[in-house]
Amino acid sequence: MKTKSILFFLLFAVQAFAQNAARITQVSNKADALKDQVIAWRRDFHEHPELGNHEIRTSAIIAKHLQSLGIEVQTGIATTGVVGILKGGKPGPVVALRADMDGLPVIERTDVPFASKVKTTYNGQEVGVMHACGHDSHMAILMGVAQVLSTMKSELHGTVKFIFQPAEEGVEPGQKGGAEEMVKEGVLENPKVDVIFGLHINSQTEVGKITYRPGGTMAGVNDMQIIVKGRSAHGAYPWSSIDPIVVAAEIINNLQTIVSRNINVTENPAVVTIGAIKAGNRSNIIPERVEMLGTLRSFTAADEKLLVERVTQIATKTAEAQGATAEVKIPYSNHYPVTYNNPELTQKMLPSLQKTAGAENVLLRPPVTGAEDFSFYQEKVPGLFIFLGGMPKGHNPLTAPSHHTPDFYIDESGFTLGVKALCNLTLDYMASKGK
Repeated sequence: MKTKSILFFLLFAVQAFAQNAARITQVSNKADALKDQVIAWRRDFHEHPELGNHEIRTSAIIAKHLQSLGIEVQTGIATTGVVGILKGGKPGPVVALRADMDGLPVIERTDVPFASKVKTTYNGQEVGVMHACGHDSHMAILMGVAQVLSTMKSELHGTVKFIFQPAEEGVEPGQKGGAEEMVKEGVLENPKVDVIFGLHINSQTEVGKITYRPGGTMAGVNDMQIIVKGRSAHGAYPWSSIDPIVVAAEIINNLQTIVSRNINVTENPAVVTIGAIKAGNRSNIIPERVEMLGTLRSFTAADEKLLVERVTQIATKTAEAQGATAEVKIPYSNHYPVTYNNPELTQKMLPSLQKTAGAENVLLRPPVTGAEDFSFYQEKVPGLFIFLGGMPKGHNPLTAPSHHTPDFYIDESGFTLGVKALCNLTLDYMASKGK
């Protein structure tokens, strides 16, 4: 009897292995066949970028494609968001896959034939618009995933929810948008999502590679506003003033001690940056007021609390010491939590990534001090956010154009790996829940 049990187990294991291998081959072949189409979608989106909450043309193209696949489509979520629901032929979990849709107010400087020439108005100023962070590739990849999985509908053990999200880069002051708004509008409900996967192209990771990190992967972010108020005077008579520019300079220098002296850098990194200063309008007038805008980055709730407290204390007390006042607002307009990859989920899905890209091409990466609003989904359900290589082979990551810059460039040959990775993560997660 014991021998029969062992033989049955071995037969079951062999069958499961064969089915898994066949599924990998099936996904690979279907993704390879879509390579040119995915690139064409990406180039179209790249040439016609739209800013957050204005992705009208973009969302219409996505909705039309999903509908053509027989996928149930919902539009107008969080202003311009699109959600597709693909119900599999067999019962199982609900797996969400997310792509962001918005471009950035950047004037493109690349010489590709599909470079953006779009201009629009942002925050009262005329700006260029560019997909300078790779969201065009994210959409194209997820459209490819939707097409592959829709052809396997009868085989799916569960439901796939395709989330095309607006405004990941944020919105103009006074507006709402992005992942936080989509969550508020119920994107993770009806049907209730069990797990969510997402990827981000990376212009400084070699094409063909995937990087990941369990736990805190991308920083939580708070933006901040500091207003220093002093007393105006003629520039020739500074002793008649309380110079807010000098006070602001002292505050900026003092803020740098937070990371160097208050954060335990052996445990987690942190960032305190002042990115904008607005004051005065003439060389010989000491103004009454200085406005500073900045960003805080951290990887734990405790460090975030420490940063907020120390910035507030340093700004107000430094100003007070000079006879001025400082008003601190944190967050000023936005706050993203830490992008936190559920460690158990990450470990569980690592073999899926390794079989897709090859174990030697799946690499552990250090924390990233950039931020991602994918974190709002991860606050509600377990999530895994990975990075897909987009740098041409042989290039130097130290000199490759970075994200959010006019020269941002992506090697399109890596898109097919992205399609395969998201498909296999979905199918393998469903298979694991069916056991």
